Amino acid sequence: MERAGGRRVVAGVSGTLGSLTALHRAAAEARRTDAVLRAVLAWSPPGGELGQRNQPWPGLLTEYRRVAGDRLLRAVDTAFGPAGPGVPMEALVVRGTPGAALIAATSGPEDLLVVGAGARGRLRRALHPSVARYCLAHAACPVLAVPPSPLQDDMAAVQRRISWHIPLSTRELAD
Repeated sequence: MERAGGRRVVAGVSGTLGSLTALHRAAAEARRTDAVLRAVLAWSPPGGELGQRNQPWPGLLTEYRRVAGDRLLRAVDTAFGPAGPGVPMEALVVRGTPGAALIAATSGPEDLLVVGAGARGRLRRALHPSVARYCLAHAACPVLAVPPSPLQDDMAAVQRRISWHIPLSTRELAD
């Protein structure tokens, strides 16, 4: 399925709104450059690799991988619907950390790596290192960091109001 030159546009997918925005941008770049879109979802066992080393259960690892594959297919379907992205696509599920998995999914300087990048609070940055920063520091190909959709902040505000049981009016949603 690779095109001339073997160019790929590699996109990290987690199912979040930011990753779906990046996936859309990656599909547009693949279409523009006549490249193959490679959607990558990284997974690791609960408790991480160290936890898995202490309790090795091969049957559970197979199930975790299957669940990760289902999550990737749902994310692609959510992003593009049944029509698909409109470009040749490879879906790849990789065991490992997201940054390392994305770097490994690229094959050289002719590829383009597309990652979601957005505003993150201090606590989130402390607990979860930035995949975009990791990719920018380690990639051997160009990296495109896609900012979050402008609707993402609005949706987060609505979710906060709902969780705090603050009434919403339709006027607020239309503004």
